[in-house]
Amino acid sequence: MSKTGYLIVILSLFCCSSLLAQSSPPNWGGGADQNDLSFGFSFSYVSTYYKIVKKPTWQNPYFDPTVNQYITAPLLSISSPASQGFAIGFITRYRITDHFEVRTNPALIFADRSLVYTYQDPSENVTKQVQPTTIDVPLSFKLKSDRIGNFRAYILGGVKYSEAVGKGGQNDASSDPLDKLVKNVRGFASYDAGLGCDIYFEFFKLSPEIKLSNSLGNVLVPEDQPFSSPISKLSLHSVMFSLIFE
Repeated sequence: MSKTGYLIVILSLFCCSSLLAQSSPPNWGGGADQNDLSFGFSFSYVSTYYKIVKKPTWQNPYFDPTVNQYITAPLLSISSPASQGFAIGFITRYRITDHFEVRTNPALIFADRSLVYTYQDPSENVTKQVQPTTIDVPLSFKLKSDRIGNFRAYILGGVKYSEAVGKGGQNDASSDPLDKLVKNVRGFASYDAGLGCDIYFEFFKLSPEIKLSNSLGNVLVPEDQPFSSPISKLSLHSVMFSLIFE
């Protein structure tokens, strides 16, 4: 089973355990649903990877004109294994109706990304890390079910904008070609979709949630160097499992 499948199972267990425990009167949930505007915070586990679109000539060895020779062997593969990280954020929620609300959840994301290059000469195999810290600013629309005791399910979807914080290895103009890093654009948009459940306690509401996100457009900064040249396009995919407290 994939990591996304495990997260969905965990979320289902959260929701089912709340749904089955309905012997006592419903909890107040800290009054979060009684106000049109409410606030909270979130802690998230993040898993990210790239979808890679290669150029037709991606397997060719890289020719360095400064030394007038090939400095890499032919490529066999370029891949992007999932990398893990975490995020912390703050929630602002506005209720439009009892079953529909709009939400923003600005968050600071700490999650590396990686690209693995495999060559015909195994001694040249290398992993290039992209290490940005980003601020995500999403705008989501949340559709909720009727409340059953201390439980209600929901789905959500929306868009977000991500902006890199700091330089993140962007300045390597004087580096040797084989030490170059793969660079990403500083800001890009994504669309996301997810599901979760609201669990009501006496003084707060807890919402375990899983959300999938895919970037729009190309996040690669094109450069004439051994690790960016074989790639035509990079798209960032992420899975986020969050615990939201309101």
